[in-house]
Amino acid sequence: MRKIALAAAGVAGVSWVVRAVWEIPSAMGASAAAIAPVATGAVGYRNRQFHNTEPSVQVRPGSMISLLFSALTRQGAGRPPGTIPLAVPQVPDRAAELAVTWYGHASALLEVDGYRILTDPVWSERVSPSALVGPARLHPVPVPLRELPPLDAIVISHDHYDHLDRETVRGLVEGHDAPFVVPLGIGAHLRGWHVPDRRIIELDWGASVSLADLGRAHDSGDLVLTCAAARHFSGRGLTRNTTLWASWIVRGPSRRVYFGGDTGYTSAFAEIGATEGPFDLTLLPIGAYDVHWPDVHMNPEEAVRAHADVCAGDPGHGLLVPIHWATFNLAFHEWAEPVRRLVSAARAAGTPVAVPIPGERIDPNALQPQDPWWENVRSAALPPQ
Repeated sequence: MRKIALAAAGVAGVSWVVRAVWEIPSAMGASAAAIAPVATGAVGYRNRQFHNTEPSVQVRPGSMISLLFSALTRQGAGRPPGTIPLAVPQVPDRAAELAVTWYGHASALLEVDGYRILTDPVWSERVSPSALVGPARLHPVPVPLRELPPLDAIVISHDHYDHLDRETVRGLVEGHDAPFVVPLGIGAHLRGWHVPDRRIIELDWGASVSLADLGRAHDSGDLVLTCAAARHFSGRGLTRNTTLWASWIVRGPSRRVYFGGDTGYTSAFAEIGATEGPFDLTLLPIGAYDVHWPDVHMNPEEAVRAHADVCAGDPGHGLLVPIHWATFNLAFHEWAEPVRRLVSAARAAGTPVAVPIPGERIDPNALQPQDPWWENVRSAALPPQ
């Protein structure tokens, strides 16, 4: 019987591996040819690619030797020294005027004037087209996907694997009816994963969609989602920049939220602040920065500057909640370095900051004194990956 059980387990294991490999092409998403019809004519689209508004490179020229050395010597620097705590998400019966629940990385649930908006949902174990290799989670997801409350919209910033995940999208299609509001070109990925056309809204920079126009108005009034500029890039294979990347403005009747997604520091922040700010809440990326790619990821000090920019030059307005750190090891800095630097820079600038535990709900109107929980991540080491 033991031999039979072992044989069965072996067959199951082989079957899982075969399936994981078989599904890689689907997980990688749509082809450039499938995306191009939507992208053609967009503001920043030329020569079959989208472009930033400022000169930008993905990796600084001449840095390949230094980058290789960092990869060989500092790959494990971004792992936490112990177990990352989780909070049990609190879900009120009705969405608040303003709150945010951070699930890790760039995945968050915004509550704005009674609406619920889910950002960059990634529930998979790895951020990769393969279930076998690629950066793995440093902490579990705080809540199963099926236990999310009813959603009014799902917003995606761009198509990198740590922000757009096929299995999570499939789960949201099955368990929710909210529309996916995405930058141009990402709809092709979603259609390939069987998201109905009626649930896909694709926008260029500067374009908006009203949830009332989508038949999802609340008694509190309308909520508008605006696709805004970011400084980044896109791509799920060897081809780059065939889909657009973006940040998002969430504007309700009384509250405004800015979701930075994934971006380098850009002059677009000040322009957004001048026309759309100030914001009551900003979610800004602070991790995965490096001197080798300064144009596409902000460091913590730049995130504090960005908050001031989008808040119309006032660093003390609103609340900054950091994202894009703690969940995946995507750079060479130490795990807690981003938040330590952020807290220090924010204190110097007079910027209010709240750093939630994964799963924690933050209500800016009922803030408690900040517990530096990241300094206590020192116990039982995580298993090797």
